[in-house]
Amino acid sequence: MNVLKKASLLALITFFSFGCSDDDAANDAEGNAKVSIKLMDAPGDYEHVYIDIVDVMVKVNDNGDGEEGWQSLNAINTGVYDLLTLTGGVNVLLVDDFEVLSGTLNQIRLILGDDNTVVIDGETFPLKTPSAQQSGLKIKLNQTLLPNTAYTFLLDFDVDKSIVIAGNSGNINLKPVIRASAEATTGTISGSVLPLGVQTQISATNGVDVVTTYADANGNFLLLGLTAGSYTVTVTPNPASQLTPSILKNVEVTVEKDTSLGVITIK
Repeated sequence: MNVLKKASLLALITFFSFGCSDDDAANDAEGNAKVSIKLMDAPGDYEHVYIDIVDVMVKVNDNGDGEEGWQSLNAINTGVYDLLTLTGGVNVLLVDDFEVLSGTLNQIRLILGDDNTVVIDGETFPLKTPSAQQSGLKIKLNQTLLPNTAYTFLLDFDVDKSIVIAGNSGNINLKPVIRASAEATTGTISGSVLPLGVQTQISATNGVDVVTTYADANGNFLLLGLTAGSYTVTVTPNPASQLTPSILKNVEVTVEKDTSLGVITIK
């Protein structure tokens, strides 16, 4: 090979080598994020509410309302769940460290199957899903996803607002109302309630959002997915107990920390 051809070949190899390195570096800089998703429930005035979870999908770096751009997260632990068991800090992991592009997670979509029912006074009724919801409930989030960072999102299913009894038809419709939040940008409130043996609801509001749960059999409670700020916490016993609700004001919530209220005794 003569000197001129050899020099030209070396220059060509060098050009492509630097070009590929730059592209690889750019891809590494962009990176992926990891997403986990948990499902929990705000309490509702029903005996059981069974929801058929089929899949969870997301839109990343796509703020459009069309059907294109949705990505399945290959949900694990799919199946039928009684939402009323997912209270007081109990949740089910639907997505575990699934890799997506970094950027902005615009929307989450919860895909439901057909086996959705509610139990009222011991009788089971099918939950009808309006056609607009059959393709899955879309939850707008617009959460920034940084490269090489793991995020856990909480989906808080509000049973009371999600079940609607139709007037004339008598159908019981499922119109899911779900609040989404990121664990990395929220805090919690915990505590315990006395006396035991009294069904007690605990709610926290910052004037915009209201998050509720029930104390468990040991009196313990945990309110999840609270944005930072000042809250009013109301502890409401079953009216039949004739106990007086307790109200705690100016309860401060800090991101990624738990605010413990200790033991709350209602009288």
